Amino acid sequence: MALSITVTEGAEDYLAELLEKQDVEGIAVRMFVTQPGTPYAETCLAYCRPDEVIEDDEVLELTKIRFYFENNSLPYLEEAIVDYAQDRMGGQLTIKAPNAKMPRVSADSPMSEQINYILYSDINPGLASHGGEVKLVELVEETDGYIAVLQFGGGCQGCSAVDLTLKDGVEKTLMERLPGLLGVRDVTDHTVTDNAYYK
Repeated sequence: MALSITVTEGAEDYLAELLEKQDVEGIAVRMFVTQPGTPYAETCLAYCRPDEVIEDDEVLELTKIRFYFENNSLPYLEEAIVDYAQDRMGGQLTIKAPNAKMPRVSADSPMSEQINYILYSDINPGLASHGGEVKLVELVEETDGYIAVLQFGGGCQGCSAVDLTLKDGVEKTLMERLPGLLGVRDVTDHTVTDNAYYK
């Protein structure tokens, strides 16, 4: 897979210096995303000793250093930029990873990724105003398409308007955008109304 990750010259120089100070033969940099595809995603850099390399890591050989990328993190690291900016205080290493919270999807992406993308970028921001969210629990394959099994959380759980939200909002949006989707099913236990927005 062709990596579209940019490490600027400044960042490479800075990281090369840090690696040198570790004084470990063959030490490299590992880049990964924790909780990828969620609002809590964090892009991380860590030292990677030769004995910490994982078999399916993706490798990027730069002039001065070697980068290892965790395979599961790759879609979330698309278009990431690692940069080092000099300033009066010395300098700062920055990582911009625009797809860490949600990888870019296309019509060829797996149905679950396409659904998650729409939930994350279009539907959850609207539900967030009620303190709610919806997530994909599983995808059930039928003979002629898929049923998305969804779970509401936060202020949507136990909310009396949830049927309306599900049918008119979530299902309609998903089915308009995804031709292979037959419908959605809600598996949330709405008898729990502790956080409900509309009781």
